[in-house]
Amino acid sequence: MDVYNLAFEWTETNRHWLLEVPIRIVAYILVVLVARYVLHRMIDRAATGRSRKNSASDDQAPARRPPLLRGLRERGQSSAASARAAERRQQRAKTIASVLKSTVSIVLLIWVALGILNVLGVNIAPFLASAGVVGLAIGFGAQNLVRDFVTGVFMLLEDQYGVGDTVDLGDAVGDVESVGLRVTTVRDIDGTLWYVRNGEIARVGNMSQDYAVARIEIPVAPTADVERAEKVALDAAHAAIDDPKIAAKVLGEPEMLGVQEVRSDQVTLRMTVKTRPGVQWSVQRRLRREILRAFDENGVELPYAGRLLAAVNGSAGE
Repeated sequence: MDVYNLAFEWTETNRHWLLEVPIRIVAYILVVLVARYVLHRMIDRAATGRSRKNSASDDQAPARRPPLLRGLRERGQSSAASARAAERRQQRAKTIASVLKSTVSIVLLIWVALGILNVLGVNIAPFLASAGVVGLAIGFGAQNLVRDFVTGVFMLLEDQYGVGDTVDLGDAVGDVESVGLRVTTVRDIDGTLWYVRNGEIARVGNMSQDYAVARIEIPVAPTADVERAEKVALDAAHAAIDDPKIAAKVLGEPEMLGVQEVRSDQVTLRMTVKTRPGVQWSVQRRLRREILRAFDENGVELPYAGRLLAAVNGSAGE
């Protein structure tokens, strides 16, 4: 009987630790797990803009903008309607959602840890002070990592570039293959894959936004009739863009700007054509070939005519 009374008294004395504390700790953990699940689901729903019930209908409308991106910068209507624009929007939303979910998880983890310490009767003031010192030390030690992360977030929010864009990031010029919060990968014209830290990007030249300009430099002999050469070149360019393959890439009429450079051995004419982004180089090559062929047919003198015409005829034969 004494053992029973002793056990009962011990249980009553330590009921706080045996029942109340574990229940409160479990309650904290359950609340955090439920809150994390709900918040992550909300973020995923905002990122994808679709639910299980309407996923089929949304698949038929790929240009729909994820709710998470509403209010942020958006491209022009023609770009937004393309499949690549829809893909880049989706990736952008998923990356931002990943940041938000990580932030939510960290905040909830800190909250539940402090709550459990408080339940256990631990004074959390020293922990908060120590956390501040540790955070400051980590901030100084990992400032490059923090800078990469912050720069990556702003690049995504401002939509400076996305997967598939042709960009100039300074030392790396090429097509963007992936955009992360710390690193952007770019594939250059030689096939080299560049890993560029976001914090090291001082400027971004995006050649795939809205539209591009095909710039054609046309050499003629110093003795050639410049006005006639300009007319022949412009007529050849107009004839070239009538081709459906070229017409689909062109957004405006060719414009002859005139003489760009005068040298002792040649005069250079410049023409420009507004094109869709990313196709200006193929338009340049096609127009340059057609203009040189038109010069040959109309007797417009060329510098080093033999070599130029041989190159044109050779490329036409291919």
